[in-house]
Amino acid sequence: MKPIPFLIAASLLVLAEPGLAGTIRVEPGADAQSRLQAALIDAKPGDVVELGAGRFDLTDGLSLDVDRVTVKGAGPGATILSFKGQKGAGEGLLVTADDVVLRGFAVEDSRGDGIKSKAANRIVYHDLRVEWTGGPKASNGAYGVYPVESTDVLIDKVTVKGASDAGIYVGQSKNIIVRNSLAMFNVAGIEIENCYGADVYQNVATHNAGGILVFDLPNLPQKGGHSVRIFSNRSERNDTANFAPKGNIVAGVPNGTGVIIMANRDVHVFNNILGENGSTNIFIVGYRNSFTDTGYNPLPANVVIGGNIHGRAGYAPGPQFEGGAEMLAAMGSVPPIVWDGTGANIRVTDKVPTLSLRLTDPTARATSANPAIVDLGQGAEPAGLAPIVLPPSMEAALR
Repeated sequence: MKPIPFLIAASLLVLAEPGLAGTIRVEPGADAQSRLQAALIDAKPGDVVELGAGRFDLTDGLSLDVDRVTVKGAGPGATILSFKGQKGAGEGLLVTADDVVLRGFAVEDSRGDGIKSKAANRIVYHDLRVEWTGGPKASNGAYGVYPVESTDVLIDKVTVKGASDAGIYVGQSKNIIVRNSLAMFNVAGIEIENCYGADVYQNVATHNAGGILVFDLPNLPQKGGHSVRIFSNRSERNDTANFAPKGNIVAGVPNGTGVIIMANRDVHVFNNILGENGSTNIFIVGYRNSFTDTGYNPLPANVVIGGNIHGRAGYAPGPQFEGGAEMLAAMGSVPPIVWDGTGANIRVTDKVPTLSLRLTDPTARATSANPAIVDLGQGAEPAGLAPIVLPPSMEAALR
């Protein structure tokens, strides 16, 4: 057989294969909105949408619904998606596809959430910044990064400032890692809500109202949050006044709180550095509001606290901390760990005082509390929770 026909045949076979992965480059400048959205629509699985350095002045939200796409900028200080001129109230970027990698860019001043992903499995948020540049305001978007209803979530090296709900929020998801990130000047720095299996580690939460929250709420498709490890973080100087819009669940977070565990089970909080939190360093509580969801358990259970380093706490309880001012007057300061007294199997071995309010009903008012310092370190040490393991492809995407 002659070589030329063979080469022609091979070329035809290549042309007949599905489109090979490629790079779509988008630069800032005129018509950035239409050009960037077109790139996200035209991308094929395996493609990289590469954003050039500079400021993209955008007037509407962006969306991506193609699997296995990477959106990559020149770095969160170099590639900036500015939504200051956004006309609608939606997200800056909405992702509804699997195996997406977002890395190396910033989102500023979105009217709604900064970056939201919904039902987006194996999503990676890496080396990102989301910020409301006017500082903490109730009119800011609710969430900085916001994966929800997803399995396998990795948030790594993300900075969020100014969210009016939670800076880094993961909701109703499974198998989650949040690490190496910075949350500051948000209402809640980092929040894990109604999730199954999360590791939150090596993060810094500072100058928020509340540093790190593990919540479970009623009336959601996924509830009964459990198996969350909060370790090797710094949650310090959470001294920003709570600026959440009225009626928001986090509007009740006392400013000056390091960690709050509400109505979750199997939560382990260990080897963190906590301090300069005016309300308390760790708060363990049941869900206080009324609800009609018959499948919901409002009480915390199997919470393990140990090995944490505590600095000063309880010297300026936030106004949302019912009874906090009275405790301050009676005790000189609120102890570093406060438990409302509800739930079961709460174990604390940190070498600081733990105050129990000795309530039996989380909806009871503070006036019915009978506070006392308690020893919650008796009995056998419970088994540790298994580390979260993500698919290797997600870690490989960081390289």
